[in-house]
Amino acid sequence: MTQLTQQAIIDRRQFFIDGRWTDPTGTESHTAVEAATEAPLGTAALGTETDIDIAVRAARTALDDGPWGRSTAHERAEVMRRLADALAKRAESTSILVSRENGMPIALSSAFNGVAPAALLRVYADLIESIDLEESRSSPQGITLVRKEPVGVVGAITPWNYPQVLAMFKIAPALAAGCTIVLKPSPETALDSYVFAEAAQEAGLPAGVLNIVLAGRRAGEALVTHPLVDKIAFTGSTAAGREIGSQCGRLIRRCTLELGGKSAAIFLDDGDIEVLVRGLGAASFMNNGQTCTTQSRILAPRSRYDEVVDAVAGFASGLRVGNPLDPEVTCGPMASETHLARVNGHIDNARRSGARLITGGRRPADLEKGWFVEPTVFADVSNDDEIARTEVFGPVIAVIPYEGDDEAVRIANDSNYGLAGSVWSSDEDRARSIARRIRTGTIGVNRYDIDLGAPFGGMKDSGIGRELGFEGLHHYFEYKSMYVNP
Repeated sequence: MTQLTQQAIIDRRQFFIDGRWTDPTGTESHTAVEAATEAPLGTAALGTETDIDIAVRAARTALDDGPWGRSTAHERAEVMRRLADALAKRAESTSILVSRENGMPIALSSAFNGVAPAALLRVYADLIESIDLEESRSSPQGITLVRKEPVGVVGAITPWNYPQVLAMFKIAPALAAGCTIVLKPSPETALDSYVFAEAAQEAGLPAGVLNIVLAGRRAGEALVTHPLVDKIAFTGSTAAGREIGSQCGRLIRRCTLELGGKSAAIFLDDGDIEVLVRGLGAASFMNNGQTCTTQSRILAPRSRYDEVVDAVAGFASGLRVGNPLDPEVTCGPMASETHLARVNGHIDNARRSGARLITGGRRPADLEKGWFVEPTVFADVSNDDEIARTEVFGPVIAVIPYEGDDEAVRIANDSNYGLAGSVWSSDEDRARSIARRIRTGTIGVNRYDIDLGAPFGGMKDSGIGRELGFEGLHHYFEYKSMYVNP
């Protein structure tokens, strides 16, 4: 089983550009700290605008002049399968590293940072071999050949909460479509992204197809605005997404934005409370609440309000908080000291607002080190309260009362966000009917589990475009019509 003992310090002093390890042009670096222990984890170089420029030009050359730009779907699929094999060999160590970086419980990390990235590569390898990249359509004038061509150089900007799988949401369809990539991971998970580089070298991915430069905001802006980049794929906060979308609009540049959420779980008056409790881990507390799909607003009918509050509070207080490398732990720390302070600020604001604290809200008494906060539940919350409007990104839940299905739908939709949600009822047809009325990109009925084969993304302030499934691949194509004689 996973060991809880301190492992060796990991240093990443170089970037992966044009198929080789490259010294940075600047001197700035980031010191990674283990979320559960506050012990040093490693040091990573931070890139400059010049490093980004070198990486983008390598990607451009690989697309325009290298073998990748002329490769067939089958050739790309074979390389992707080798890359999947190389990542799968590293799955256990990668999962442990991510848990140390951001506090993700090891069982969850093993699934999302260990297994899922390789699985997605294989899914998209199969998909690109199964579709026609050129089709013939008859017209009164003759024949039109409709071609799917790669959108070009992709700038992928990824967050810290699910670093491996969210990077692969972008890498896998981009590779399948024939694009080249510059990946800019978050400094909060500074170390694990270079596993992709090691696997790419082992798999024989041509030079320049995947380039990785860890960098902060200024270099990220340079990637977004670089004249040789054709598309930006971003996952992160809505505030950052607005800036990126604004720049892409100004430059007439393709972009997909997967942003924040403040999703609602609607428990109907005929719901089974035990079914809700079994589903709360995935719906509302996954990854310590550091998940964009977290259903942090739980809407309960007034006729069963106290019952729902007690059940949610009982589940939250029953979570085992501790070192995420312990397989028995179900709630790890926040990813950083800064983020912990942000979460605690939301808790303090909710207390001042008059919301009733039912459980949690403090640092666990037995954990002196690490960025920990107890799973927290507030009751008697109005949907107008800040705790019901703002994404906390931690294990903090607001239980909101409602009267009747129509009010539940109104409250659920009364949000700037629209990424996820769920409906809980003993009558599945009734639950599906309610689910269809919720303005959100994904929603579950008596459960919430992301389907890696179906489109994922949000409405309203939760983003633009979709990832996963064929719909995710679609965003990495340009469509060209060639008019030819019959």
